[in-house]
Amino acid sequence: QAQLVESGGGLVQAGGSLRLSCAGSGRTFNAYSMGWFRQAPGKEREFVAAISWNGALTDYANSVKGRFTISRDNAKNTASLQMNSLKPEDTAVYYCAGTSRGRAATWVRPTDYDFWGQGTQVTVSS
Repeated sequence: QAQLVESGGGLVQAGGSLRLSCAGSGRTFNAYSMGWFRQAPGKEREFVAAISWNGALTDYANSVKGRFTISRDNAKNTASLQMNSLKPEDTAVYYCAGTSRGRAATWVRPTDYDFWGQGTQVTVSS
């Protein structure tokens, strides 16, 4: 399995933008479908976005659709999440995750994923 390291989190005002990156190492990155999840204090981890191995398929939570964009660059072993028009309710720890369950599909449940990064904090002030 690949190891994942997220970066790019921080503090931003409402309406601003951040770009999260997820760097993978280890086995072949393009063997995996990737996803982004988030977890706010006192809440369960929730799905944000997912992308198939070649980027042909993407999926988004309704709460971020039209504001967030997931992408990947297999040559650089990275997956990214561009977040625009951020809202205070987007505040959470964001995690990237990978799964070998089926690389041509997108997966939306945390239990679908085999390995996770350590997370990066995103805080949106009002």
